[in-house]
Amino acid sequence: MTLYLTSKKIIKDWTDYNGHMNVAYYVLIFDIFGAEILMNKFQMGEESAKTTKKSTMVVESHITYNQEVKEGEDVDVNLIFFDHDKKRLQYKLEMVHKEKKYIASTIEVLSLYVDLNQRKVAEFEDEKVKIMDQYIKENSSKFNSENLKFSNKLKK
Repeated sequence: MTLYLTSKKIIKDWTDYNGHMNVAYYVLIFDIFGAEILMNKFQMGEESAKTTKKSTMVVESHITYNQEVKEGEDVDVNLIFFDHDKKRLQYKLEMVHKEKKYIASTIEVLSLYVDLNQRKVAEFEDEKVKIMDQYIKENSSKFNSENLKFSNKLKK
């Protein structure tokens, strides 16, 4: 099972001379239209960066390109897994062809929580830990922890 985050239609600007979506745009969709939804849920997105000067920065990712998608096709972006420690986030997203239901791509990400004033890693505030822990409690039955690459990097 997964948690639905958003849907996107593949536009011409995202396709290449091979007639399918270029690899760079898979990351764009995952980041802007998937991860940003998560970060906003946890109060660590754009608003946080602007008002508290705290945000997240990706330090490592692992992406798979399972099957192509083409211009005009719709994809769903779903959350497969989420966890955290005192200053790291680990999450995995999938991109699923909306009509044909195949997995087009996955990305697993390890991000750090950063104080933008100092440009240094920071620990999550208690309120953010509570939000994330509550989210995990409510949704962990839908998570799939198989084939994760970064679980050993969380310091629990």
